[in-house]
Amino acid sequence: MKHIYLRFLSLAHALRPSLTGKTHLDEMSKRLLEIIAVRFGQGTPMTVTDAMSQLALASPATLHRKLDDLREAGLIEQVFEGQNRRTKYLVPTPTANLYLDKLGQAMCDAVAHAPPAVAAVC
Repeated sequence: MKHIYLRFLSLAHALRPSLTGKTHLDEMSKRLLEIIAVRFGQGTPMTVTDAMSQLALASPATLHRKLDDLREAGLIEQVFEGQNRRTKYLVPTPTANLYLDKLGQAMCDAVAHAPPAVAAVC
């Protein structure tokens, strides 16, 4: 299992520099993107307020800067739903979805290239 995970990490790290025009998104920004994408995938998109309350990651001010970084990198958008113009929902962009697809492919590649004994465990 360790072999698969380490291969996945190697493949995933190779993707990151080509993710956006920005050469570097820090780990906190990537983690925040993951949280936003998971919530969106579950059908309960996060609001800006929800994102800024992720105190396990960082302070609200830092999280606000990370949201700005993700938006500037073209990975999230802030959208309104219905007539309520006060609540902004965070949604992954097509660029973010492409990145997540590439990570999924990296995971599949890691499993596919595992030694037979290791792959059998999966």
